Amino acid sequence: MNIFRHRLLGLPALALLISVAGCSSADDDATAAVPSPDAKTAGLCQNLDKALPGTLDGRSRNDPEPRSAFTAGWGSPAIILRCGVTRPPKMTDPAVANGNDPDAIGGGVNGVDWLMEKQSDGTMRFTTANREAYVQVTLPKGDGDQESSTVLVGLAPAVKKTIPEGIASMT
Repeated sequence: MNIFRHRLLGLPALALLISVAGCSSADDDATAAVPSPDAKTAGLCQNLDKALPGTLDGRSRNDPEPRSAFTAGWGSPAIILRCGVTRPPKMTDPAVANGNDPDAIGGGVNGVDWLMEKQSDGTMRFTTANREAYVQVTLPKGDGDQESSTVLVGLAPAVKKTIPEGIASMT
């Protein structure tokens, strides 16, 4: 079942969803767990790393520790991107697909589909869907709905250029 069968399209819809769900934080430290993708996904992620913008939402690129082609960061506190993560369980949850999960919803921004999840600690996490690799973005404390939308718009060209549409591996 494709959770984005009834997806919301466009920046205004996502901004509204973010404001309804309440956007919160990620850790203020500049560290990130490095994913361990399969070889095909690793190649896609390495290409994404090279295509990522030097600035995002007015913040300079400042990659987290440990340094890896599978992670990137911008600013301090950092917006953290991880490529090659495993599929989030909510990606195939019927409650999400039917719009019955208050903590997760799917939507699209500039040609990239995202699963937006409110985490138990109150942070917001976005994971690409319908792409051959899962790319996850976590936002720092204090980023509101406009910043979230700006971040996803800023990442869309690199994701579209380097991560083809399709189904990601199960890992």
